[in-house]
Amino acid sequence: PFDEWTEVFGSERLTGAILDRLTHHVHILEMKGESFRLRESRKAQT
Repeated sequence: PFDEWTEVFGSERLTGAILDRLTHHVHILEMKGESFRLRESRKAQT
Protein backbone atom coordinates (compact mmCIF):
# COMPACT_ATOMS: atom_id res chain seq x y z
CA PRO A 1 0.00 0.00 0.00
CA PHE A 2 2.86 2.46 0.61
CA ASP A 3 3.92 2.30 -3.04
CA GLU A 4 1.00 4.51 -4.01
CA TRP A 5 1.63 7.13 -1.31
CA THR A 6 4.25 8.90 -3.40
CA GLU A 7 1.69 9.33 -6.18
CA VAL A 8 -0.85 10.70 -3.72
CA PHE A 9 1.51 13.15 -2.00
CA GLY A 10 3.59 13.91 -5.09
CA SER A 11 6.99 13.66 -3.43
CA GLU A 12 9.14 10.88 -2.00
CA ARG A 13 10.54 13.30 0.57
CA LEU A 14 7.07 14.32 1.77
CA THR A 15 5.93 10.69 1.87
CA GLY A 16 8.98 9.76 3.95
CA ALA A 17 8.35 12.64 6.35
CA ILE A 18 4.71 11.64 6.81
CA LEU A 19 5.62 8.00 7.46
CA ASP A 20 8.30 9.13 9.91
CA ARG A 21 5.74 11.19 11.84
CA LEU A 22 3.20 8.36 11.85
CA THR A 23 5.68 5.77 13.12
CA HIS A 24 7.72 7.90 15.55
CA HIS A 25 6.19 6.62 18.82
CA VAL A 26 4.56 3.47 17.49
CA HIS A 27 4.34 0.25 19.49
CA ILE A 28 4.24 -2.99 17.52
CA LEU A 29 2.14 -5.77 19.00
CA GLU A 30 2.73 -9.26 17.68
CA MET A 31 -0.25 -11.46 18.30
CA LYS A 32 -0.63 -15.13 17.63
CA GLY A 33 -3.85 -16.86 16.80
CA GLU A 34 -6.54 -16.70 14.19
CA SER A 35 -7.69 -13.31 12.98
CA PHE A 36 -11.24 -12.49 14.09
CA ARG A 37 -11.85 -10.45 10.93
CA LEU A 38 -10.60 -13.25 8.68
CA ARG A 39 -12.72 -15.82 10.50
CA GLU A 40 -15.85 -13.68 10.27
CA SER A 41 -15.34 -12.88 6.59
CA ARG A 42 -14.97 -16.59 5.85
CA LYS A 43 -18.24 -17.26 7.69
CA ALA A 44 -19.99 -14.58 5.67
CA GLN A 45 -18.83 -16.13 2.39
CA THR A 46 -20.37 -19.52 3.17
